[in-house]
Amino acid sequence: MIPVAKPMIGEEEKQAVLEVLDSGILAQGPRVQAFEEAFAEMCGVRYAIATSSGTTALHIALLAHGIGPGDEVITSPFTFIASANCILYVGARPVFVDIDSQTFNLNPTLLEAAITPRTKAIIPVHLYGLPCDMTLIMDIAQKYGLAVIEDACQAHGAEYMGKKVGSFGTGTFSLYPTKNITSGEGGMITTNDAELAERCRTIRQHGMRRRYYHEELGFNFRMTDVHAAIGLAQLRKLDRFTKIRQANARYLTEHLRGVVTPYVPAACTHVFHQYTIRVPNGQRDALRSYLQGCGIGSEIYYPVPIHQQRLYQELGYNGGFPEAEQAAQEVLSLPVHPALSPSELEAIVTAVNTFTEQENPIK
Repeated sequence: MIPVAKPMIGEEEKQAVLEVLDSGILAQGPRVQAFEEAFAEMCGVRYAIATSSGTTALHIALLAHGIGPGDEVITSPFTFIASANCILYVGARPVFVDIDSQTFNLNPTLLEAAITPRTKAIIPVHLYGLPCDMTLIMDIAQKYGLAVIEDACQAHGAEYMGKKVGSFGTGTFSLYPTKNITSGEGGMITTNDAELAERCRTIRQHGMRRRYYHEELGFNFRMTDVHAAIGLAQLRKLDRFTKIRQANARYLTEHLRGVVTPYVPAACTHVFHQYTIRVPNGQRDALRSYLQGCGIGSEIYYPVPIHQQRLYQELGYNGGFPEAEQAAQEVLSLPVHPALSPSELEAIVTAVNTFTEQENPIK
């Protein structure tokens, strides 16, 4: 089976973990600090704050911006549910804006219509590794005095207009095993704001600025040195991993037939956390089953938009986001990870093209 995702763990990561275990410093220690400094440098920002997951990074960022009950935060309905759930965690209300049909990202031309006096922030999601239109988003945020918390959990190293994601607003990243780099589990917050960075650190460790002096309600959302050691070793490989993902994506785009391949705006550098095609005319699920029979993994990210999830239905959300709903019926992510061999890439293309030639899903 060719998996849709495959963590690339080598001897460097294993040795780094053993060194931490031998050191006896297992909790948030020097490896975490080194990882934070290296991650901040990668993103081109002054500060990075390591957390226990991408979800806790988003949660902390919202709290650090003072967002809470009665506030509204705009985000996409077509993303992993954590992007919206974190808004609920702080007592605020997610407000959804539909996506652009080509990029799958939040459509910035619809933002202003969703802004109310209660709106406090925008969470643009750089879905699948493709940056959002940050020029328009930042202009609108500045016009209305809104915070921007970038959900870059799938977009490590991606660039918009030559600038790394996570450096426009407050960045949040996931280091889950299937991401472009991993720490086993973990997250990162990025910012140029010294005061905000300190607030994030305080919230991350039970509201402590000084040991055992708790100034506010906080959480244990820290990263261990074991995880940081893995993440630091992975970060050194990010550029290489990204180049391979991009080369694999180019091969797929050049050779696939009968499906809609990913669109990449000229201003964006796509890092292809996922290589996501559209399969119209109701053939998506049939193609997925066919690929499974050929020994090729694939995945649907995401089969149900957030506003149609049971939790959100019970909270009173309904339709009104046709592009997200249509995408959920047509998207399919194919393997693009760095572990793919040339023969596996060829097998993926052959299987997809054989299916589309038989079914002709695009007419």
